[in-house]
Amino acid sequence: MTVLSLIRRLLGTSPSSPQDSPIPAFFQNKAEQQGYTLSAGQTRAIAAMARETQHLLNGEPTRSLYLHGPVGRGKSWLLDGFFQALPISAKQRVHFHDFFAALHRGMFQHRAHDDALAVTLDELLAGCPRVLCFDEFHVHDIGDAMLISRLFKALFQRGVLVLVTSNYAPEGLLPNPLYHQRFKPVIDLIAARMDVLEVSAPEDFRRLPQAHTEQRFSSGLYVWPGSVAQRAALGLPDADCPALPLAVGNRQLQCRRHEARSIAFTFNDLCEQLTAVMDYLLLCQDFDHWIIDGLPHLADCPIAVQQRFINLIDVLYDRDKHLILIGDHPLEQALSGKAIDLARTASRLGQLQGYSTQPAPDPVS
Repeated sequence: MTVLSLIRRLLGTSPSSPQDSPIPAFFQNKAEQQGYTLSAGQTRAIAAMARETQHLLNGEPTRSLYLHGPVGRGKSWLLDGFFQALPISAKQRVHFHDFFAALHRGMFQHRAHDDALAVTLDELLAGCPRVLCFDEFHVHDIGDAMLISRLFKALFQRGVLVLVTSNYAPEGLLPNPLYHQRFKPVIDLIAARMDVLEVSAPEDFRRLPQAHTEQRFSSGLYVWPGSVAQRAALGLPDADCPALPLAVGNRQLQCRRHEARSIAFTFNDLCEQLTAVMDYLLLCQDFDHWIIDGLPHLADCPIAVQQRFINLIDVLYDRDKHLILIGDHPLEQALSGKAIDLARTASRLGQLQGYSTQPAPDPVS
């Protein structure tokens, strides 16, 4: 049985149905072209996307979708394919970091209004989008959690079809026991208004060779131990390169080198200082080639520092920036921290090409 016929069985439609969604055929062709075999979880998610597309095109009420599962199992691939195949123009696809940062900015600008959220959403959803795709949804801050509750309620009231991908099942969001119970109404709202689907597969698709053919990020390097010879061969800054001031928005950060569309930082510059996702997003507007020097053992860093590094890699990966990351230790050892999202970071950085100096064997006497 082909994937397309299996999806039709899940949808309960016949091959000749005039109401067939374009989604199943699109994914079958895309999987065949890229040499992927769709997992059962992916097939069920495609069937759900096809069903809601039918409802949308027929002018019927839709039910939003929440896709979750381990890193590298094709959730973003599904979201991007759905967005590409959806035959309407009133749609938006955005990394959750980006949208939430814009939401914060807009609500601050419109803070004098009685409903700053509504005014901001009117701006962010300009063009009356009927579909909003959120990639990499996660919650770690109780303040953000309360705003997310208001955001989701507002989107559902507007009749927007929301497609979310996350590494966490809804009940796994905001796992801090001090705050989790306060987030329970959002979890209940997701359960009531969204179909929750697990996307699983036996392997990490990001580690397959075909996943590297179209990405700039995966052509980057992980360099260790960052020796003088390595730096000279690759044209990298010296380890003791002095800091330079760098204006980022209304803030003053520091870097080690910048020229044209290339920028170099130390780990300390970006992760041990009070930087934020908005800083990384603004920097991505100006720079395509990044060097980050001095990756330590993350296990030795405070959780807040680990989380900044995770956020930074999320932004660079989603913006598909070329990255050279320099560390003192093999990557697997460096990423042995305790922040709960490090598995996603390890999966993404695992796509970088290795550039190491292996110790020479002992001479034979």
